[in-house]
This record gives sequence, structure tokens and C-alpha cells, in this order.
Amino acid sequence: MTDIESRLKDMGLDLPDAPMPAANYVPFVRAGDLLHVSGQISQGPDGMIKGKLGADMGIEDGAAAARHCALSLLAQVRRACDGDLGRLVQVVKLTGFVNSTPDFTDQPKVINGASDLLADLLGDAGRHARSAVSAASLPFGVAVEIEGIFQIR
Repeated sequence: MTDIESRLKDMGLDLPDAPMPAANYVPFVRAGDLLHVSGQISQGPDGMIKGKLGADMGIEDGAAAARHCALSLLAQVRRACDGDLGRLVQVVKLTGFVNSTPDFTDQPKVINGASDLLADLLGDAGRHARSAVSAASLPFGVAVEIEGIFQIR
């Protein structure tokens, strides 16, 4: 068990199985020591986390959905690293998409759910550049989708 997996366990978290793509794309692409992970939608053990921020979902629920996206991103990193999360060096960048109403302006607070989890789990290696933007809709009506770039060895 890697240090990251031990910290996940200490935080009471489990990584899901790495989700398979829902269309014609690959879940990740490695370019040198950078791993580009395709967008991971908000889904938990009970299925997809759906909703529209500013309409039927609040910031705390949106942040929880973003945390699930972060766990799926890490699951893809684990898959790309042949099961060895110890090869993760740095979270480089996240781009978060929030299914929200036109007047909702707290997208950064929603995506903080993912950013906070990664920083708490990985320390400085979890701190990253980031964008948090609104989307009129997301696939399957999910609340959040996040893609990421990671440095691996």
C-alpha cells in the first residue's frame, strides 16, 4: 500500500474503479511525464450525482460531487501507473465544469471540493493551477465534471 493509499484510508476514503469512457475517447494520455486525464463526471457508490447548482443543488452538495470527481481522477492516475499511486509526483492543473444556472457565480467554491481533497491528501504535491467554469449542462445531467493534468514518474 502506498503512502497515498494509506492517507486515503486514514481519511475514510476509497478510490473507485477507474471509470471507462462513455464515448470515443481514451481515459488518459501520457506525454512524457505528464498524464492528461479525461473529464471525470460526478458519480459515487450510488450512481451519478446529478443536479444544477443555483437551482436544485447547493454549494456543499456540489463540492461533495467535486470530491467524487477528484477520487475518479486519482483512480485513472492509478490505472495509468499500473496500480502504483506512488508514481504520482504533482497535480499540475484541474479544469472544473459546474452544471449551473446563468446567475450562479460560485463555481470556484464548488470545485474547491476537489482542490481541498487533493491538497489535504497530497500536501504541496496536491496544490495545482485551476479553472472553474459554468456549463449550461453536463453529460447525463451530472452536477460536476473535472479533467486533470498530473506529473508522474
